[in-house]
Amino acid sequence: MPAGLIFDPRGGLWDGQGRRFDAWNWSWRPGGEAPQGAVPVSESEALRRICKELGARRVPVGVIGPREATAGQVTAAGQVGKLLAAHGLTLVCGGRGGVMAAAAEGARQAGGLTIGLLPGSDWREANAGIEIPIATGLSEGRNMVIAKSCAALVAVGGSYGTLSEVAYGLHFDKPVFGLAGAPDVPGVIPAAAAAEILPPLARYLIFGAKPS
Repeated sequence: MPAGLIFDPRGGLWDGQGRRFDAWNWSWRPGGEAPQGAVPVSESEALRRICKELGARRVPVGVIGPREATAGQVTAAGQVGKLLAAHGLTLVCGGRGGVMAAAAEGARQAGGLTIGLLPGSDWREANAGIEIPIATGLSEGRNMVIAKSCAALVAVGGSYGTLSEVAYGLHFDKPVFGLAGAPDVPGVIPAAAAAEILPPLARYLIFGAKPS
């Protein structure tokens, strides 16, 4: 945890350099000393409180993976969805079945916002966990839109479509996490479980420190 990262619900988040976090623009500003009573927080807890208590602009995180998913991948995707939602992040996915449906359902169960960028022209094709379906009509081209529009990507499992999204994410210099059989290519940050994603993701979103 960076030294001096402290939170006060009445005033926000400060770091050890006299800066205060701008939750709407996700950036740091000169802020002076934190108020008396502010408490130390971890990066993960800071992320949750930024999103839940400071009225932050919602950050989109993409969850990508195959429609033909294994039981383990479905479970992992649901856990990722719940984790993102519990910390106030918006889940973006391709809106269809398999990993996408499991992640969206997990996020909805945790009270999160879910967006589905569908390949076809009918928004009704979205899975039941998608709150905001967007029919792109772009077919596989929507993979690039998902990668471009998200702050980070989490790949659960792998397929040719998933591989293309991973490649786009890396090309656009986005952090790409991988678990449960995600494509093993240079640049993908491996994780054994959903919980491992959160600390480096929080660090990236709060400080801009890209994980490696």
